[in-house]
Amino acid sequence: MPLKLHKNIAVSDSGMLFNPATGESFTVNLIGMRILSLMREGVAMAEIESEIQSEFNVEPEIAERDLHDFINMLKHYQLSSVYAETQD
Repeated sequence: MPLKLHKNIAVSDSGMLFNPATGESFTVNLIGMRILSLMREGVAMAEIESEIQSEFNVEPEIAERDLHDFINMLKHYQLSSVYAETQD
């Protein structure tokens, strides 16, 4: 399922996210930055998970857990929305 950051969320190259609606800022690590980059490209969650496994040489269970934790954090702080994928 594609995940998108809200349009007003600013992301810096150093891993800072800023929500101007709330004034809150957040810092993400290198893996978080890669996830955000893939999200912006419209990559589906399953593909993001696969990319994280290969790029960071992590076990599938760890990549899955970390991705879901990261996505839940984005949702919790109202930084993202989930869009249903269309079936072809």
